[in-house]
Amino acid sequence: MPLLLFVTLLWAFSFSLIGAYLAGQVDSYFSAMTRTLLATAIFLPMLQWKRCNPRTSICLMIIGAIQLGLMYLFYYQSFLLLSVPEVLLFTIFTPLYITAFQDLLKRQLSIWNLAIAIVAVLGAGVIRWDSPNSHYWLGFAVVQGANLCFAIGQLAYKQLMHRQQPALPVRQTFAWFFLGASLVTVFAWLLFGKPLYPQNSVHWGVLLWLGLAASGLGYFLWNKGATQVSTATLAAMNNALIPAGLLINLLIWNRDADLTRLALGGGLIAAAVILNEWRYKKRESSHGEYHST
Repeated sequence: MPLLLFVTLLWAFSFSLIGAYLAGQVDSYFSAMTRTLLATAIFLPMLQWKRCNPRTSICLMIIGAIQLGLMYLFYYQSFLLLSVPEVLLFTIFTPLYITAFQDLLKRQLSIWNLAIAIVAVLGAGVIRWDSPNSHYWLGFAVVQGANLCFAIGQLAYKQLMHRQQPALPVRQTFAWFFLGASLVTVFAWLLFGKPLYPQNSVHWGVLLWLGLAASGLGYFLWNKGATQVSTATLAAMNNALIPAGLLINLLIWNRDADLTRLALGGGLIAAAVILNEWRYKKRESSHGEYHST
């Protein structure tokens, strides 16, 4: 838990930094590629190439490609379509996806999970009920793409580490994770990137911070922390970032936001997730079994 809390504080500024200094000013594909390459540069010198299990290396690359590479492609695009508070609010769906994937692994179909997701979508509509234009709903869908990738990656890494205990310290193998992410972002930049590069020291400074600290240190510690807690705790911690990120954004960068509407819509979304958490905790205590949320 301490690692997840630390990373939550570390990531709290990322949303606002991207929205204020990079979105629309620096090509999103270039930003995503730069972050993953910088993170790779931190761990590559520690990588034990010859001592790594080939299967573990491949699995880590696939997980990194999904959890970080693909997630970043969706994530950065969302800032071109939505405000920072909206992006933050819509990440609240990630615990629901973690629940859904756990159900899928168990070959179960949960009508409850579907109903909770619908309630949360209604909450998203409240935020922009007066003008839910195509860009808004496209942005909503793009954020869900990022949420799905992040949820899949977290569960996959947690299961990988539990099923096969690595012979090497995690820091000596984690470069594979970032290499997988870098392959995705570099390929995407080559295909879709635009000549919109950082123009000043602020742009480069933000990219350096996001790449070295938020991505490099952040994802290493988050995934390590994910292996130390239950899936239920991990899912709940996915939403701890939202109030921290919103508070920073609203107080520093976005003081003119419609707080009433954000509160109503965000409250409805939060209520859906809280109700979901309550139900599964009740089932866990009643049946004496663990059910992730």
